[in-house]
Amino acid sequence: MQDLSQFWDITVEVWSKGVFGIDIGQILTAIVIFIGFMVIRGLFSRLVINRLKAIASRTKNSVDDKALEALEGPIRMIPVALGVFLSLDYLNLDGEAAKLGSNFVRSLIAYTLFYAVYKLIDPLDFLLHRFTTVLTSIMVDWIIKALKIIVVLLGIASILELWGINVGAIIAGLGLFGVAVALGAQDLFKNLIAGILIIAEKRFSRGDWVSIEGVVEGTVEDIGFRSTRIRRFDKAPVYVPNAKLADNAVINFSKMTNRRIYWKIGLEYDTTSVQLRQVVKEIKDHIRNNPDFETDDTRATTLVNVDSFNSSSIDIMIYCFTKTTNWGIWMNIKEDFALTLKEIVENNGTAFAFPTSTLHVASLPEAPAQIGNLPGLTPEMPLNKT
Repeated sequence: MQDLSQFWDITVEVWSKGVFGIDIGQILTAIVIFIGFMVIRGLFSRLVINRLKAIASRTKNSVDDKALEALEGPIRMIPVALGVFLSLDYLNLDGEAAKLGSNFVRSLIAYTLFYAVYKLIDPLDFLLHRFTTVLTSIMVDWIIKALKIIVVLLGIASILELWGINVGAIIAGLGLFGVAVALGAQDLFKNLIAGILIIAEKRFSRGDWVSIEGVVEGTVEDIGFRSTRIRRFDKAPVYVPNAKLADNAVINFSKMTNRRIYWKIGLEYDTTSVQLRQVVKEIKDHIRNNPDFETDDTRATTLVNVDSFNSSSIDIMIYCFTKTTNWGIWMNIKEDFALTLKEIVENNGTAFAFPTSTLHVASLPEAPAQIGNLPGLTPEMPLNKT
């Protein structure tokens, strides 16, 4: 009986001292408090968010709707921080444990605040995209990424300061380390600066069809801090360092105002001058009367002229522009134009020339001697062919 009493005393002692001198009952109660807040976390979030949505629905602009949508995550963190705070407060810690608990709660609060600021940057993206005349979409993406990085770094620095870590000394050390890294990362900074110049100059943007001679031709998908992703027409992605795009000439086909048709057609030399004039006139009339072609001389040049007398043809130069820049539509217009040219040429009684050679013989050689006069042969003798 004495052994059981001693066992009970040990049990009570363990229960009262618990972990780090804290009563196990208090620890279990603190855990229940925290679990309770985790259980009501979803209900709390829905109540707060629904209330805020009701307020936001009264406004006409959509900025507050975007901001509220972004804040759903941080709002769900409030019960977590509150549950941890009340649980630790119930434990009534002292000494080093109290300090650790206080720092942990402060870190949670700092995390929630910076998390909210981080998420609020997304509605800023929505606002900045309205100023497309000043800022390109790529520039807006870069600004948003830079702001998010700054918020993350500030949040980390704040939490480290709460734990008594001297951030200034770390930054000073990183400064010395950064000098060493910069010497070995010159290409990285060169590509970064080149990317900024590309965006500032608006050479191209996402979705543009570009060609860099000797490098790649395709559609721009993304302009990153170091490289630009261009997808070739065979659907293979190519990652081009921004420095190459800044140093080389870039042809941006998407910025074309019109597409050009430049042909030379050759007619036979038998074509008369009257036929030539009529063919040229009908081609000009077709271009002027066709709505697919640009006929405004201030926007595009249109030329149809007899150009040269080639070795085997009389060449007519056709130089004009279509209104569309779409490649598929442009090909259809070219096809219709080619068939119309053939009809015009045929209807005027002439034809397209092809390379020919004419042999002029100044004189014929003397007639060969009569077979009968050849030595050893008589007119009656047959001549064997070999």
